Parts: sequence; structure tokens; C-alpha cells
Amino acid sequence: MKSERRVAGRKEVEGILISDLTSITNYSVIAKTGRIVNASTSGFLVEISRRDLVPKTLRQNLNLESLLGQQVALYLPQMNLDLDGTVSRTTHVGKGVFAVAIDFSFEVPEYWRACLVDLLPMPGEMR
Repeated sequence: MKSERRVAGRKEVEGILISDLTSITNYSVIAKTGRIVNASTSGFLVEISRRDLVPKTLRQNLNLESLLGQQVALYLPQMNLDLDGTVSRTTHVGKGVFAVAIDFSFEVPEYWRACLVDLLPMPGEMR
């Protein structure tokens, strides 16, 4: 599956808590929790600790490539907001932490994505 390459400025964010990263593709919870570390109008990057992965098969691997192309949904408890999109990239960044890039669904209007990115706090802004 070839994905469209979008170019958008990334914003480093405060580490917004996410919960229940769920595969819409196969209706299963992938991770109990994680945090958004940067975002743009095209998508966002979530860091997930191995201990927060729910499927045993994912916890036992050093890669999450099986998630590529899956449609996912997640919840931002601090904002009482559900987000959805498609997993476009996964990387093991070390020490049991994975980075999962998620592209917003095409149905989400660009102005809404831009507003969301503006609302996400930059590092140090929440102290």
C-alpha cells in the first residue's frame, strides 16, 4: 500500500497522554497508554513503552511493523477527545520505547487539524 507523502511543519508538544490505542482494522487494543510527543496538520507521533503494549506478540518483538497501514483510534483524556488515523511508521527508539507515527484520516478537515495542533502545549507550557 503506497501512502501519500504530506509535508507539514512539526510541533514538539508536552507529551500529551493518550489511552486505549485501538486497531479499528481488527478491533483490538494495541496499547493501554502512551504520549503524543509531536504533531502537525498531517499527523502525530506517539511514544509507547513496551510494558503498555497489550498483545503479547507485540511486547515480545523489537518492532511494530505489523501495525503499518492499520487504522487506529485513541483517546486524549486531558482534552476529552477521540482521534483516529492510519499508522504510517513505527520505530524502536531504544530502552523498550516505540515511536508510532499516525496520519490523520483524510475525512478530518485541515482547519480542525490546524486548531488541534495550535491547542497542544509546547514543552514547559504546562508547568
